[in-house]
Amino acid sequence: MCHIALAGLREVIVDLQARILDGAIQAGVPRFIPSDFCTDYTKLVPGENRNFDLRREFRTYLDRTSIQASSVFNGAFADILQYNTPILNLKEKSIGYWGDKADWKLDFTTMDDTAAFTAEVALDEKAPRNLQIASFQVSPSLLQEEVKQLTGQEFRMQQLGSLEDFAAFIKKQRADYPAGEQELYAKWQQGQYMYSMFTTQHTQLANERYPNLTWRTSLDFLKSFVR
Repeated sequence: MCHIALAGLREVIVDLQARILDGAIQAGVPRFIPSDFCTDYTKLVPGENRNFDLRREFRTYLDRTSIQASSVFNGAFADILQYNTPILNLKEKSIGYWGDKADWKLDFTTMDDTAAFTAEVALDEKAPRNLQIASFQVSPSLLQEEVKQLTGQEFRMQQLGSLEDFAAFIKKQRADYPAGEQELYAKWQQGQYMYSMFTTQHTQLANERYPNLTWRTSLDFLKSFVR
């Protein structure tokens, strides 16, 4: 089994990962877990997320080989809820969403839960090609309820515009900042991540595949930083 976790642009996600894969095949390694660990980009339209497109490009290369592969799709890492993004802004006491998605369930997985699940996949010779997971799936509306439960405060729900307007804004932002093509997390790329969270979700969770795992709940995770 070969398993790697990488972050970078084409020279890392496509080129370096391809060299690692080729070496694993030459060494007779039977299985490979690529560095996906994100939203299930197979459900997204190509071009909507630059970083996911790089993973899609490597996936095409990987699937042309004879090695058995399993991708772990964990949605967004739950840590982003701590960073005052539009989804949960503790400083502004606001919770944002696009379109009519106030009740849209967003996929979040903690790093610990992702690591524990991936370790099981590494030992599972029958693991399928795609595995969707989420420590918790929580909507903006539910976030508001749980934050109120923890703090006694009712955060403002904020409709941030339509998804169509958001997509157009991201496209313009990208065109206006070509240097971002060389940055892993340019602002427009961060916008693409947010957009993907509100346009696709995990509907076939593999959380129960390994019964010994315990998954973090949204309320328990929020308790670790919401005061």
